[in-house]
Parts: sequence; structure tokens; C-alpha cells
Amino acid sequence: MSLGRQELKHAISHAEYQVLRKKLAHFMRVDPHAASDGKYMIRSTYFDNFDNKVLQEKKEGYLNRDKYRVRIYGKCDHVINLERKSKRNNLTFKSKCQITKREFEKIRKSEIAWMEEDDRPLVRDLFFEMYHYQLRPRTVVDYIREPYVYPFGNVRITFDLKVQTSMHNTNMFAQDLPMVDVLEPDIVILEVKYDEYLPDVIKHLLQLSDTRQEAYSKYQLSRMYG
Repeated sequence: MSLGRQELKHAISHAEYQVLRKKLAHFMRVDPHAASDGKYMIRSTYFDNFDNKVLQEKKEGYLNRDKYRVRIYGKCDHVINLERKSKRNNLTFKSKCQITKREFEKIRKSEIAWMEEDDRPLVRDLFFEMYHYQLRPRTVVDYIREPYVYPFGNVRITFDLKVQTSMHNTNMFAQDLPMVDVLEPDIVILEVKYDEYLPDVIKHLLQLSDTRQEAYSKYQLSRMYG
């Protein structure tokens, strides 16, 4: 598991996004993993159970909670990561390991016996959650991410645009997976992640007048339709 990080999420208008990205470009560099246009596409399959355990813990603001997902980039199956995002008080921790497409399809079909003795601790942890709490792949979420990084404080600022959900279809490798928009057309999700401190220059840049301060969870947004 990674070291704990601070994480802030805000909803901003598209106009604010355009202003802020120009300001950030003077102080931060585009993440080297981004494409030539400074962006990349993320597709994630999120897990939950029939009682919506993960969703309810998020809504009720549990200080200690875990969220499992499988993530790919650009609808490509070359790199498939199983990830766990954990909240412990106000810090965020992330663990991940690679899995194969075949392993994901087994997980999707609830063929999980092989996971119990797997060499990867995260796979074993997911087995425990799937076996004891009936966690299952629940929905696919797509979005376009524009990432910026700043070395001091290990700051990472991202803008997430065009957030979409598949609702209950979890066939994440389908190129033509039907998707539905979940954000208002004018809204962009701003995420700020850092270690122990947020440098003053970045704090100053982020002081936007009408930024909505509520946390915007892409998984929570994706479940608006069921």
C-alpha cells in the first residue's frame, strides 16, 4: 500500500477549468503518461454488493472504507490493474497489482476460488470481500483525464471531463459499450492530491470564487441511474 495522501475533489465550471489549466501550465508540467494533447482516457469497473455497501459508506462519510476497481487506459487491455482505494481518517491510500483479461472475466462471472491462494495479496483481499460480502463488478465508468504534476509536495492535479457510466453492464473490454453521461455539460471534476503539504503557489492558483466544495465521487455519480 502506498503512503497516505491528502485528496480534495471539487466541481468547477468549464470556464473555470479553461482559466485554471492555463495558469497551472506556467508552474506544473503535464504528466508524462498523457498523450500529445495532454489527456488520456480511463475506464474503471467498480465493485459493490447488492446492499450497495461501498456506495452507502461513501454517502455516509465513513472515515475508514475501501473501494475496489479494475482499471484500463484507452479501452486497451495491455495493462489491467486491480486497485483498492482506501480511506483512513482523512488520508487516502492506494494499492494495485496487474491482472489479466482472463482473470477479470473469471471475476466477472464470480469464478473466484482461484483467488484464495493467489500470490498477489490484493487478489486475496478481493477474494475475501467477494466471498464474505458478495462484492461483485457493478458498473463501468469512463472519463477523460488531464493531469498535471508538481514535484514539491508531490502534487498531482487532474481535471476529469466527460464522465460516463455503463449502468449495470460490466463488459469493460467491449469497444461499443453503451454509456450514459452523468455530469452536467458545464461541470468538470477537479482533483488535488498531495503528500504532507500543498505549496503556497498551488494554493493561490486554486482559489476559485464559486468552486463547489462538495466531494465528487465518480463512482457515486455513476450510480445515479441505479
